[in-house]
Parts: sequence; structure tokens; C-alpha cells
Amino acid sequence: MKSLFVIKIGGNVIDNDRELPQFLDNLAALQSAWILVHGGGKLATDLSARLGIETQMIDGRRVTDKATLDVVTMVYGGLVNKRIVAGLQALGINALGLTGADGDLIRARKREHPTTEYGFVGDVERVHAERLGSLLESGFLPVLAPLTHDGQGNMLNTNADTIASEVASALARHYDVQLMYCFEKQGVLRDVSDETSVISRITSALYAELRTSGAIAKGMIPKMDNAFAALKRGVSSVIIAHADSVRLLGEGFSEGTIIVLD
Repeated sequence: MKSLFVIKIGGNVIDNDRELPQFLDNLAALQSAWILVHGGGKLATDLSARLGIETQMIDGRRVTDKATLDVVTMVYGGLVNKRIVAGLQALGINALGLTGADGDLIRARKREHPTTEYGFVGDVERVHAERLGSLLESGFLPVLAPLTHDGQGNMLNTNADTIASEVASALARHYDVQLMYCFEKQGVLRDVSDETSVISRITSALYAELRTSGAIAKGMIPKMDNAFAALKRGVSSVIIAHADSVRLLGEGFSEGTIIVLD
């Protein structure tokens, strides 16, 4: 079975003029096939503020009214996605920028919650793994923005960590998939104010303890939830690490945090 890396890169790296080029250089040097899923939440928040649109987050997930949906569609599907694709093309990588609506790759439904109105937030219903596989086999390397659609003409804002997990899980039937969440920290920290407090290995039991204590909170919650979901659905490994650590994929891994079921 062929190897495949599904890599998610966070917004604090994307909008860093030094870290993003280094990340793309490391990504371009990988010998195995990969799919990149990107965020861009910080840029979306900044643009929303300039437009006078209030940003509301719940457990690391962005509440998305119509005005916010317009912003994230422009930022994620346009500015961020094409900036990354252009950077990869300059490195000789035949990257293809896509949203979930393109080629009907990722279909979602509008989130329903008994007490909270999330607006135009999508929960993934299916990933068209065969079409993504066809793109890979044709020599394209997909760069996925965190946008999906409902099949009825509506775009939906979908958490990038969730998209990475769902894509990795869907493709695990066809590839030996490793999922990596890259961001600006060295890994999952026991103390967010101490960069040296990286937890090298987190089991589901330890995660429950860390979440109860508040050591894991906010945007790390969906990342961890999606990491465990991917492992339960056949993804071979999940790593959470600094963006620079992408250079180690396929060569053994000694950095960041490894997520395991037990």
C-alpha cells in the first residue's frame, strides 16, 4: 500500500513571512505523496475586524453568520489557498488549490445544535476519496481550503482540523496514511506558557485528564478530538508538531507529540 501524508498547517504559520516559505520548502522536499489542508483563521479574524464584523468562537470553532461566511470564503478559498499554491508552484510542485465544493470533493451538512446557533458551519458527511486519489495518481498534490458545500448551492465553513481528519480517514482505505497537524508550537504543551513542556505521547486517557484540568483547551480541543477520530478509522499515525518538523516525515519521528489510542 502506498504511503500518503495528510498535513494540516495552521494560520499562525500561514501569515508568517519567514515560517511559511520554510514550511513550503520542507514540504516540497518530501519524497512521498501528500495532501495539504490549511487554515487561515487569524487572517480571517483580522479582515473581519477591519470590516466591523465580530468574531465569535466556541471551543476553537468559528461561529459563521452570512457576513463571516463571505469573509472566510474570500480568505480561505482565495487569498490563503492561492498564496500557498503559487509558493509551491515556484518550488516545482504541481499543487492544485481546491475547496470541498470543487469536484464535489467534500460534502457537508449545516450544523444543528440544541442550544447553539453556529450559522454556516459544516459537519462533513463524506469525502470523495476516489477523486482525491485520482488527482494524486495524476501527479497533482491537492491543497485544500477549509470550506465545504451542502450540495444545495451553499458554501459552509468547516474546521480545518476536521477536514484533515476526514480526508485522512477516507483515504486510509487506499493508502497507508499518516496525519500531521503542524503549527507554531513544538507540540502539545502541558503548560502553554512553557515551550519546553511538550508532551511526547498522549493516550485517550491522558487526553481526558488534560482536558478536565484545562491544560488542553480552545483550539487544541478540535485538533485532539479529530486526531483520535482518525486513529479509530484506520489512519496509521497522528503527530502534532511544529511546522519545521514536516521535514522528518518518512524518516522516523523524534519531535512533537504522538497521539495513540491507548
